[in-house]
Order: sequence, then structure tokens, then C-alpha cells
Amino acid sequence: MSSAPKHGTAAETELSNKSMSAVTVTGSLQKVFSHVRIENLVAGLSGGVVSTLVLHPLDLVKIRFAVSDGLELRPKYSGMFHCMKSVWHQEGLRGLYQGVTPNVWGAGASWGLYFFFYNAIKGYTKEGRQTELSAGEHLVSAAEAGVLTLTITNPIWVTKTQMVLQYSADPTRKQYKGMVDALVKIYRSEGVAGLYRGFVPGLFGTSHGALQFMAYEELKRDYNKYRKVPSDAKLNALEYVTMAALSKLFAVATTYPYQVVRARLQDQHNRYNGVIDVVMRTWRNEGAAGFYKGIIPNLIRVTPACCITFVVYENVSRFLLGTE
Repeated sequence: MSSAPKHGTAAETELSNKSMSAVTVTGSLQKVFSHVRIENLVAGLSGGVVSTLVLHPLDLVKIRFAVSDGLELRPKYSGMFHCMKSVWHQEGLRGLYQGVTPNVWGAGASWGLYFFFYNAIKGYTKEGRQTELSAGEHLVSAAEAGVLTLTITNPIWVTKTQMVLQYSADPTRKQYKGMVDALVKIYRSEGVAGLYRGFVPGLFGTSHGALQFMAYEELKRDYNKYRKVPSDAKLNALEYVTMAALSKLFAVATTYPYQVVRARLQDQHNRYNGVIDVVMRTWRNEGAAGFYKGIIPNLIRVTPACCITFVVYENVSRFLLGTE
């Protein structure tokens, strides 16, 4: 007779524990969402779109050099300016802006979502603390934001890469009329897997954004400490440009080979059996230099792009959030 109440108590305790766990998870999610700011999304998107529209031709050059693996159909370029000149002569301004639509969508969405997730995660991590986040915490917050962003935007980057790699000398390959046409054709011919080509090296690439944001945050904080002002004090445009440029150079020098691997995986003119196959074939055929093809036009493109993006982001976000 006495066992029934005990059994009932155990069941009630288990139910109570589950309820407490659900409440804890819900509470954690509410805390994370309390740091979500749509203004960060808008500001990041604005910066990404502006920088992409200005510098897309350099991105086209970078990708064409990154995949230059000796395949006969590829145009041969002696340098960055020769590449731009050749494209201009063959296809005009439209050729230099081939693939710009998915690039604008991709860059805008990526920067917008990155700042959106990063600031929410950073705010949640810092909640209730008086101390600043460490370099490691900035790194982890940026990496988590990068994974979330890549998962959403990878199909856009695949379409952009394949549109940029449409050569006039190769009319037999798939020719895309635009971003939507490319998305539909890739999905029809390769399924979801086709839209997520390059995702694995892209995951490694989140280290690029993580390193960049960590360096950017640390540079701003140390500089403001040097000026003896609050760590989140506003900088002028030149100071933002300097911090952004230094952090980008650090990240590019550290992580560039993954971009070559990713571009080659996403290229429709060649077929690889995964990341290891790309790495082995590139190393065997081109040596270490193969992993750094396109780095000069990449640096020339991404450094000013990063500066434009961060300056636009910092000023737009402060305006929208009323922290001027």
C-alpha cells in the first residue's frame, strides 16, 4: 500500500525535472533572442552590398586564377590586369560583372547574417559580466556565427562561382541566364548536394571570419585602451579602415588555401572526389604555390571590400541603434 505514493512521487520528480530542463532551454533561447538586433542585420547587409558592387570585377579575377589548373578550355592570363582587359575586350562591362547578382545576394546575406548572429552570440556570452570578452571568446562567437551563416548561404556561393566560370570559349557547358536559373539547373542536375558543393572547406573557412573578427575586436579594444576611452567608443573612418585592413590581412594570410580548394570543388568544369582529392591533385600538379593562386587579386579585392563593409556597418548600425 505504501509503494504507490513513492512511485507517484518519483514520476512527479521526473516530470518536474523535465519541466525544469524545458524551462532552462527556453530561458536560454529567450536570453539569446533578447540580444538579436535587426539593425545589425541591416547594417551588415548594407556594407556587404556596397563593397560587392564596387569590387566585383576583382572577385571574378580572383576566382578565375584560383581554378587555373591547366585545363585546356580555360582562358590563359599573364596577370590580373591582363585578365580584366581580356574579359573587357571579349564581353565588355557585363563580362566583368558576370555573377554579380548571386555575389551581391551572397555578400549582403553573409555579412548581414554574420553580424546579426555574431552580435547576438557575443551579447549572450557577455550577459551579466563586468569583464570584457577574451580573444578566445570572440573567436568562438565568430566561428559559431560563421557556421550558421554558411549553412544558409552556401547555395548562393555555388551559383556565383559557376556563373563567374562561364567561358565564352566553352559554349557546350551549362549557360545560366541568371541566379535563379542557375539555382534551378544545379538543383535539377545535382540535387541538394550540388548546392552544397564546397561546404566542408567552407566550414574550415569559418576560421577565416573567426580570426578576422577576433583580430578586429582586439585591435579596437587595445586601441581604445591606449586612447583611455571606453572599449566600445566610436572611431573615425580612417581608424575603422585601419583596424579592418589589418584584421583582414591577418585572416587572409592564415586561411587562403581553403578558398582555392572550395572554388575548385564548386567549379563545373572539373570533378573531384572530395576535399582530399582536391588537395592531393593540387599539391601533385602545382605544389604549394597552387594553394595560393589568386591571392594577389584576392588581397587587392578583399582588403578594400572589408574596409568598406566595416565602415558602412559601424556607421549604419550606430545610426540605427541610436548610439551615435
